[in-house]
Amino acid sequence: MEQSNMTALVSAFARAYHSKNNKIKVFDDSMAVKFLTEKEYWQISSSMGQGIHYFNPDFIGSDKEALRWIVDNQLSPSPLGRAAYTEKMLENAVKIGAKQYLIFAAGFDTFAYRQPIYANKLEIFEIDRPLASLEKQKRAKLINNKAIVNLNYIQADFSIPDWQNSLLLCSAFDRSAISFCSLLGISYYLSRSDFRNLIFSISNIVPNGSSIVFDYPDQNTFTEYASKRVKKQLAMTSTVNEAMCASYSYMEMEQILAEYGFLIYEHLEPQEITEQYFKEYNLANPKYPMIAFENVNYCLGTKK
Repeated sequence: MEQSNMTALVSAFARAYHSKNNKIKVFDDSMAVKFLTEKEYWQISSSMGQGIHYFNPDFIGSDKEALRWIVDNQLSPSPLGRAAYTEKMLENAVKIGAKQYLIFAAGFDTFAYRQPIYANKLEIFEIDRPLASLEKQKRAKLINNKAIVNLNYIQADFSIPDWQNSLLLCSAFDRSAISFCSLLGISYYLSRSDFRNLIFSISNIVPNGSSIVFDYPDQNTFTEYASKRVKKQLAMTSTVNEAMCASYSYMEMEQILAEYGFLIYEHLEPQEITEQYFKEYNLANPKYPMIAFENVNYCLGTKK
């Protein structure tokens, strides 16, 4: 497993832990645990639990309680919230005509392996770096050796010009079909120019009526105004060679999307995310409330 894909492993762990340990779920991903070995699950559990005093110096409690605090406070809010939001928006898009689902930087996303009924007629494309894609396919075969007929694996590096050729060469991809594009966890790690180029490339290969959904760090992320929790997250990603490198104001993001033909259809800030996606869970778990990350917004754009 390449070191640079550690974030994908931790994200899968967070989704798996949440699904295994809660009756009321922000997002139910019971398939995530199958993409982790028992050793990986144990190692992440152990290392996170042992790091409690880095995340919360004043914590007092058992190892089990420490892990629960770290998962609910630090690890889960982003992967759970954005996954819940994305799949809700995807379902809406399918109802009004989306035929293709493009999952950029797919990592250990499990949508294709637990498809709801509405996805039966979707053509799904998991787009990721070559090594990450091959690792995903290897693990998927261990889970189920039978090919998923509407799933296509595409190997591409978004920081390389003309990455889209890998997608265009796939016979299943239809440039005329309305597409829904998921870009979760990407904007943080691409330079501003690479992110702009990614939006530009997507705009060139999907028709009007298509959508993109993504999360992005706001303009205060790398400043003294960032929350302590966000600063911990920045430090943690840096240790696995995945340093975050870009942030945007709402106006900047609106201008980038508009330049390439996208209008912002919906935009959620942290308080709205918590209210819409974590409220029910928090009512059921007052001891371990889950709060959307400060300085991170969700955005749904539609090509007009």
